Amino acid sequence: MHDAAPTGAGRYARSAFRRRHITTPTVPRRTVANVGALVARSARAHARQIAVMSPARNVTYAELELRSNRLANALLGLGLTRGDRVGIYLPNCVEIVELELACYKAGLIKAPFNARLSPAEVGEVAANSEALIIVSTAQRIEAFRPHIQGVMPRLLAVDDQTEIGYEGVLARASDSFTPVTVFADEVAVLHYTSGSSGVLKAAMQTFGNRLAQLRKFLTRAEGMQAGHIIGLVGPVTHASGMQIVPSLCSGVTIRLFSSFEPGRFVADMKADRVTHTFMVPTMINMLLAELEGQYRPLPDLLRLGYGAAPMAPARIMKAMDVFGPVLSQGYGAGETTSGVCGLSVEDHLFARAAMPERLASCGRPYLECDVQILDDAGQPVAAGEIGEIVVGGEDIFAGYWRAPELTTEVLKDGRYHTGDLAHMDDQGYVYIVDRKKDMVISGGFNVYPSEVESVLYQHESVQEACVFAIPDDKWGESVAAHVVLKAGRAADAALIDAFCAARLAGFKRPRRIEFVEVLPKNPNGKVMRRAVQAPYWAGQSRMVN
Repeated sequence: MHDAAPTGAGRYARSAFRRRHITTPTVPRRTVANVGALVARSARAHARQIAVMSPARNVTYAELELRSNRLANALLGLGLTRGDRVGIYLPNCVEIVELELACYKAGLIKAPFNARLSPAEVGEVAANSEALIIVSTAQRIEAFRPHIQGVMPRLLAVDDQTEIGYEGVLARASDSFTPVTVFADEVAVLHYTSGSSGVLKAAMQTFGNRLAQLRKFLTRAEGMQAGHIIGLVGPVTHASGMQIVPSLCSGVTIRLFSSFEPGRFVADMKADRVTHTFMVPTMINMLLAELEGQYRPLPDLLRLGYGAAPMAPARIMKAMDVFGPVLSQGYGAGETTSGVCGLSVEDHLFARAAMPERLASCGRPYLECDVQILDDAGQPVAAGEIGEIVVGGEDIFAGYWRAPELTTEVLKDGRYHTGDLAHMDDQGYVYIVDRKKDMVISGGFNVYPSEVESVLYQHESVQEACVFAIPDDKWGESVAAHVVLKAGRAADAALIDAFCAARLAGFKRPRRIEFVEVLPKNPNGKVMRRAVQAPYWAGQSRMVN
């Protein structure tokens, strides 16, 4: 058995953070199911079915169970103890799934590094997490090795076939492993967030959070069941990876994509008969440009989930024209262990037929999620009034890793203050208007960039848009926009301004419109508004007037 609680012999147990936040609770600790054990149960039911498909190789449920057991034994055999961090810096591949299950089973903390980080950024994340082992490829290891600060962690290459490589340590380990007993407040994952602040921070997701996330997924009625195939195209180290355990617990096959190129993606999705997928709006925009004029190019697709960034209602309608009645939306964050609200396929169909404005909503709260809209005094606002989205429930993270000051800014009385501004209607649908920090205040009026972007996306020549604040001597701030045009389309600032003038109040219209070839995006595909905005505020004491 491997169910002993952490002791002073473990490196993690010796840290001040561990003593303060993990081993000295004020109430009796509650044990919960180990999600790795739940996947093991599913593996018995679907032993011969393909669990994970990738361009490199496939594994069955039975093989995944045995290999994750071997890996759990191997990691402990390399000297790791319960609570130690395992860094994962890999592109989408089967090994990431094996590592996730092995870490859960052994009570190790999974610390995934976004696969699109630079080598220097990997060095920063490795130092922050104090990972004792980093699993990567030989080429990536050589790139980030010079950037490791302090004691060099054990570096394990998945493509090293020798006895010291990934396959070598697996081969020497037993394929029998009993998952440890875990506690609800015990950290399972360090989820490094991709927020706009530029501050390195990791949301501590506990085993209780991960179990709540599994319940959310299974009660969302998205129709996933054994025999379905889910295509994961975003980095599974982050948002896309939230669907790994729920999919495996449902007997679903995971099809991993190593990159996103619209034409190839559509061909592979069709060839593999993928039934479910999740994309960020940027990807959907690229697909719409590729598939213009087509209808149901993916006949097997039952659900196309989208989220992680706002999507203009005009683009949602266009996507429904192309892909059919399959769209669903989710809203959440790493701090809430994935989605807390959802706009279902049925919601999309109703909105299209009778209430188009509902397509601007991110949906209603999931079963266990306590979502409220609060004013600056922490009091609920009336239906239709704008306030901050504040979330409570079993899925709320335990705080930021070794960053108590950052934690106290957003976590109050166990509730997560998202920084997102929204209103809720009398039926419980939430409408996000923007981030608090992104709001433009021009002449005393609040302007929400997402509202202006939604209008810009209605223009037939606009491919992408980013709206932001720039300094204005008269009004304090004014609205500006960077616009990417569709290939082969033309427009000038006067035409775009006239288009906006017919649809927006005067104070909301962009006073400056620039056409650019591309908008900067973070590793998860979100437009980096602050990077676009920053040059206009150079020399200012702060990015607000």
